[in-house]
Amino acid sequence: MSERPNVYACVPLDRAAHRRKDADWLNEARRSATARVLPVWQSRNFVTGPADAPRAVLVPASLDLGQEPIFLGLLTEGEAAGAPVFAVDLPGAESPDTLPPLAGLGRFEDLRSVGPQMPPGEGAYCAYARGMAWWNARHRFCGVCGAPAAMAEGGHVRVCTDAACATHHFPRTDPAVIMLVHDGGDRMVLGRQSRFPPGVHSVLAGFVEPGESLEEAVAREVLEEVGLTVTDVRYCSSQPWPFPSSLMLGFTARATSFDISTDQDELESARWFDRAFLRDHTPSDDFRLARKDSIAHRLIRDWIDQG
Repeated sequence: MSERPNVYACVPLDRAAHRRKDADWLNEARRSATARVLPVWQSRNFVTGPADAPRAVLVPASLDLGQEPIFLGLLTEGEAAGAPVFAVDLPGAESPDTLPPLAGLGRFEDLRSVGPQMPPGEGAYCAYARGMAWWNARHRFCGVCGAPAAMAEGGHVRVCTDAACATHHFPRTDPAVIMLVHDGGDRMVLGRQSRFPPGVHSVLAGFVEPGESLEEAVAREVLEEVGLTVTDVRYCSSQPWPFPSSLMLGFTARATSFDISTDQDELESARWFDRAFLRDHTPSDDFRLARKDSIAHRLIRDWIDQG
């Protein structure tokens, strides 16, 4: 499974981390004629094209968007390979797609709506831009002393401006396990939360707690959510999920108990589903699987195909 990247993974950029501390290089890169910017507004990405074939818009860095850019890296694919790419968050603009630098170039869309239809590389660097913009916007002040925190190292660090504190803050990623529980045969568990769109069912998931291994988190979350014990916890693949800041770690696990007891605080419902049903069903408002850009959908489809 790990040989095929998940949606939003494998961003086609050289992150060039060694350049982040070189302020002179960053300034020169911003002024480069090839430099491009991915605008972000209210956690939405700037895209163009029809709804069924959206494309990311990388605008010239020479456009004045009035905000400090975040260095993402150097393009590694296409004719523009080697070009520096930045993200710019536009938090104060009421309707930024009408600003003179952006007018007529595209529109801002929620990546969760357009990402599944985008070319994989473009979806990946849009996700990267979204995640970095979100983190910087929410860490403008030091979490230790409350003083303003200034952007540093191309937006990958924020430093407390109080010299007596000077704490360095780094982007956080919240690890979450997502697991397909099966019975060792042709049944697997799917559940739904009340906040899901009508009919949507998915595999189980939950955040890793401090002092807990990934395997322990899988077993604990399954027991808490559906009352099942599991063994044979196997890692499959991972997916960046910047909605807002998670890393989804995909697993399968074999149940050793089979009577489901649903935690109503976590799930609206959960039950066993047969492989044949999942293979042959027609998506409807009564039953459909998790969104296609999610690792949950990937886990389910791969399990179905193995039978």
